[in-house]
Amino acid sequence: METLEKKSPAEASAKAAKTALKGGEFLIKETEAQDIFIPEEFGEEQGMIAQTCKDFISQEVHPNLDKIDHQENNIMVTLLNRAGELGLLGISIPEEYGGFGKDFITGMLVTEALGPGHSFMVAISAHTGIGTLPILYYGTEAQKKKYLPKLSSGEWKACYCLTEPGSGSDANSGKTKATLSPDGKHYLINGQKMWITNGGFADVFIVFAKIDNDKNLSAFIVEKNEGITLNPEENKMGIKGSSTRQVFFNNSKVPVENLLGEREGGFKIAVNILNIGRIKLAAGTLGGAKEVINQSVKYANERKQFGKSISSFGAIKHKLAEQAARVYALESATYRCSRNIEDAISALQLQGADKGTATRKGTEQYAAECAMLKVFGSEVVDFVIDEGVQIFGGMGYSEEAPMARAYRDSRINRIFEGTNEINRMLTVDMLLKRAMKGELDLMGPAMKVAGELMSVPDFGERDDSLFSAEKKYVQNFKKAVLMTAGAAAQKLMMKLADEQEVLMNIADMCIDTYVSESVLLRTEKLTGMKGEAECSNQIEMMRVYINDAADRINKNGKDALNSFADGDELRVMLMGLKRFTKGVPFNVKDSRRKVADKIIGENKYCF
Repeated sequence: METLEKKSPAEASAKAAKTALKGGEFLIKETEAQDIFIPEEFGEEQGMIAQTCKDFISQEVHPNLDKIDHQENNIMVTLLNRAGELGLLGISIPEEYGGFGKDFITGMLVTEALGPGHSFMVAISAHTGIGTLPILYYGTEAQKKKYLPKLSSGEWKACYCLTEPGSGSDANSGKTKATLSPDGKHYLINGQKMWITNGGFADVFIVFAKIDNDKNLSAFIVEKNEGITLNPEENKMGIKGSSTRQVFFNNSKVPVENLLGEREGGFKIAVNILNIGRIKLAAGTLGGAKEVINQSVKYANERKQFGKSISSFGAIKHKLAEQAARVYALESATYRCSRNIEDAISALQLQGADKGTATRKGTEQYAAECAMLKVFGSEVVDFVIDEGVQIFGGMGYSEEAPMARAYRDSRINRIFEGTNEINRMLTVDMLLKRAMKGELDLMGPAMKVAGELMSVPDFGERDDSLFSAEKKYVQNFKKAVLMTAGAAAQKLMMKLADEQEVLMNIADMCIDTYVSESVLLRTEKLTGMKGEAECSNQIEMMRVYINDAADRINKNGKDALNSFADGDELRVMLMGLKRFTKGVPFNVKDSRRKVADKIIGENKYCF
């Protein structure tokens, strides 16, 4: 009798990584539904971890939101200490450094569960993310052993010092200097950093500075010392409870062994840490958006007008269903990418890389997808909250109700981790650079699509299978992106980098295509697990999203093509775009009402 070979989770992930698409390949290759991870597959232990986080938010954070916003009695530090006691600060830190060593997907689930935490979410994310991960991924063994256990327990709090008054999106232009002391034992850091989250109470500062006359940044682990001074807390529009300070370094002494990574390697550290921060932000916005839907539907069910609950009115049902459809789509895309990253990490570890290096390289592989998800997540949560304010009506504008704080606090997400405009342009830039390096064959498929424009459309055999229409949509969305991006690259060449409006049009087409495919794959896999009848609402949300995405892709494609093409070339491409975004008649009103009725009946987001 044959013995079945058992594979470890890491080996299983590594096997999956071999078949998974690499970063950007979603545009040119097909993904099978069984090859993605969907939230319905989370295990019991992961559910318990997420519940611990949700309980912490509901019991420790939400009752104290006013105190947090007024920064009373150092309450943020107290909450971070409690989170440390529960192990919430060390979820992704390996056990040998005092953490739990959980995988990337579990870390994403924790981020989602903490998402409704308002200012606390900002503080804990800055500590566990940009404040801690540079040491985990780039630190020496001695640096990891010294700092990670204390950061994991919460004994020490961390912050990240990159932005300066004259350098924001152009981070490598920073002026902060590090000079080697005469005895060669210390660097003396001088300069100014601004918008530093956790700056008011941090014990450990990840600081980016240029050594002597270097052209590029280096990174340092700086412990709080007498050479560091702080401006008062910034008076911000939202996230008022998070500590945000300007930090001044005046001959701040840093031991030479606290150089983080290689000299002049700071910009690379900053970029790679931001990749992780971007997809984590998508998970955080997902958790926040779900909570807003819960509050919206509860209020809609309770609020009576004209003798009945406002949730019975079509206009409110439209809002609730659209909130749900966008959140369902965001969740689908976020965990699809999370699985890709986790599989890449496991494969690299089996090849001998340590966890930090594997995570850094695995995430870097999907940098374009991380940028897209950051944009999409931050704009979904803003949409959901804006509609939440509207559902609450006058109460939505009152500080006595939850929407006002949510509205103010969410706005920062479109600026955090690189503005959405920068991330849109980075998306296209990263995809094109990978193509130029030969890592991603975009031009071959783009030329094939260009050739297709002059031929008679191949309608193929009639396919009446459940998701055939949606699959055709997504295939055509990819053609629309390849046609538009390929023509722009060919026509504009080196000038494309200066045509920011065109880049943003193409980026939005990419985002809608990736999300449409993700929500389709999730729904297909879920239907295979539970059956069509059980997944009817998910099918409706998927169809609503893809139907609307077709119109958005058409609009962005037209705007881009009209910007650089003309004559017969433009006419042919516009005809092609119309073909690639054409759909069948679809009653979105009825679909939205079915979804809304389910949410209204459950009195919460229930997908």
